[in-house]
This record gives sequence, structure tokens and C-alpha cells, in this order.
Amino acid sequence: MKKKPFVSLEQVQEMTKKYPTPFHLYDEKGIRENVRKLKKAFSWNKGYREYFAVKATPNPYLMQILKEEGVGADCSSYTELLLSDKIGLGGDNIMFSSNVTPAKDFELASKLGAIINFDDITHIDFYENIAPFAKTMSCRYNPGGDFTLHNQIMDTPKDAKYGLTKLQMAEAFIKLKEKGVEHFGIHSFLASNTVTDDYYPQLAKILFQLAVELKKETGVHVAFINLSGGVGIPYKPDQRGNDILAIGEGVRKVFDEILVPAGMGDVSIYTELGRFVMGPYGCLVTKAIHEKHIYKEYIGVDACAANLMRPAMYGSYHHITVLGKEDKPCDHIYDVTGGLCENNDKFAIDRCLPKIDRGDYLVIHDTGAHGFSMGYNYNGKLRSAELLLKEDGSTKLIRRAETPEDYFATLDFSEFENNNVK
Repeated sequence: MKKKPFVSLEQVQEMTKKYPTPFHLYDEKGIRENVRKLKKAFSWNKGYREYFAVKATPNPYLMQILKEEGVGADCSSYTELLLSDKIGLGGDNIMFSSNVTPAKDFELASKLGAIINFDDITHIDFYENIAPFAKTMSCRYNPGGDFTLHNQIMDTPKDAKYGLTKLQMAEAFIKLKEKGVEHFGIHSFLASNTVTDDYYPQLAKILFQLAVELKKETGVHVAFINLSGGVGIPYKPDQRGNDILAIGEGVRKVFDEILVPAGMGDVSIYTELGRFVMGPYGCLVTKAIHEKHIYKEYIGVDACAANLMRPAMYGSYHHITVLGKEDKPCDHIYDVTGGLCENNDKFAIDRCLPKIDRGDYLVIHDTGAHGFSMGYNYNGKLRSAELLLKEDGSTKLIRRAETPEDYFATLDFSEFENNNVK
């Protein structure tokens, strides 16, 4: 399969007349179509709701698009709660799933009416001194051990810092019930970026069985089960993508097998997808500004790991298209690098690409989630702009590029005012 960018060379050339590279670019049309397909996949569940993982792409313009499509926000911090409030999300439109949670975060979540998802049983007593318990609250479950799928270990929950044990879940539900909670949620996240239609159905089976057992043990009303995130995207061209319609149908079958016979057919299904919702509909646009010929062939671009850290941090693959040379033979082998003073600042290593000339524009694919949001200022690098390619073909600036003034804004230079070099 060939990965095609959602933007052309001509469009980028027009954009760069006003907005210099590098910048992150998002595709409004693709985002809306993808969300509608996701909602269709779970339309069999009356109470289904997607809560977008704000940490993946915390931009109010993109969150507003999702809000218009009926999507809520999954928040993990004080600032993400503030961001959700800024675009008018509140109440049960916000799911607050955090860990090692400061008191002020719980306080704001309660003030906004968010559904609070406790990560640890001790947080219940901690929370009691901060805010009143709501009628609906949730707990995060960690089954421990290894999570396997088709006899393959996908992840190791026993090593994860998140969630409650099974015994703690029952204890927590009883404790919350005594404090006036009437409706309960169960949440869990067992594997990241899975590219298989079987992950959600397998996770659902574990959580549905747990829900039935907890209802028998505690007598509580389980109102929702949150499958959280973990449904990934195909970063490599030869990878098969997830079929969200098949995934939704797989969850429905398990729902009918386990929850319906237990008299729990009213349980709502929630998801918290960041990468699946936004990942393929964002890209990093950068320009080739240098070439180097030593023991290897290097192409230097004006973006760096500060703009997209996944390749440097995880060795992650991101596909690269050289705009205007999509049909040229990939007969050159390059390392594509940024300008950080770190040797791992490479977007690609030994990558077969068309011949790249200085001035060529490169699209680095699948940066719509965990791209801009993981940026940083090492080496004094400034965060890039974010642009939105709207459905009508126009371009909107949705975050300006940082300036040196932004970089220095948190410093007080008054002490040095008389030390300027003449």
C-alpha cells in the first residue's frame, strides 16, 4: 500500500508564502469522516461516547471540530481540564483520568462536573477532603500479569503503575457506594497502538466479565465501561490498518454474550481514542536545507526532534513523502536529520527515498497525535506553528509559531539590564 499525503506540493508552496516551515498540518475533512465512522461502528450501543484523548493533540480548534461531531474530552491534567472548559465542554462531556493526582486537579475536575476516574483506591480518601462525591464515578482496573492476544504478549499490566487490582475494585465500589455514589464506571487500558481488530473485543471480554462479578459482589449499578485507547494506526505502508467497523461488531458480540444475559444491557460503552482519531490526519511539513556526504548520505531539514520526538525517543517509523516526487524511484538511501546537538535526532535512518534536493518539501506522515504535543525547547528550539487544512481547501493558523520572546517569557532579566554588551 502506498501512503499518500493529504496535501500537494502546490498547496504547501502556497502555505509557505505566509507560514514558513516547519509546521504541523491537520486535515479537517479526514478528521470528521473518521469520527463519523467510529461512531457508526458503535451505534448499536445507545449510550456510546467517544472522549478524545486531549494529551494526543491539545489544540482547541481541533477539539472544537470533535465537539461539533459529538465527541467529549479525556483529560489527565489541570491544564487539559482548562482547555476543555475554554471550548465549552463540561459535565459528563469530560472524563478525568489521571494518576498521582494533585488536589487542585481533582478540585477543578469536580467544579467542572467531570466524570472522575480514580486510578488508586487511596485516592478515594484523598478526594473526600477536596470535593463532594458525584452521583457517577469510575475506577481504573489493572488485571496484572501479561496481556496476551493470539498467544502473543501485547503488554505487561503487572509492570504498569496504573489502576486497581480486582479485590481493590470491589472494595472501592463499596466504599464509593457508602459515600453516595449511585452509578459506576469501569476503565482499563492494557496495550498501546495495537493494529489488530481483536484488541478491543478481548479487552471488552475482560471488563464485561469483571462488571458482572462486581455487580454480584457489591450490588452497584455499572453505568458504563470505558475501553479507553490502544486502537492504533498503521505507521508503515505495508501494515494493515484497523477496521473500526469490525472492531465495533466484535465488541457488540461480546456485549451480547456477557452483559445482556446478566441483565446489564443498559451499560454504555465509552472509548478514549487519540491516535486512531487524529494520528493519520496530521503531518509535519519540513524543508530540506542541507545535504551532507560523508560515510553516509544525509539530508538535513528545518524540523528536528523538538518538533517530533517519536523517532528519536522510541525509534518509531514515520513515513516520508517528498512532495512533487511521489512517482520518482526511491533509489537513494538517506538519513533524514534535524539540527539538534544529539545524534538520535533523525526522522529516518537508511531510508530509500527519491533524490532530494535543497528546497524540497518533505511530508512526515501520521503526526496528528503525539506529534506537536510532545514537543520541547531543547537547544533553544522553538515550537512550530499548527495549521488546519479546512474542508473548503483554505488554510487556517490554529497555533502560531513560538518566538524567542516566548522562550524567554518565564525568565526575569531585570537583574541583567545594565549588563548589555555595547
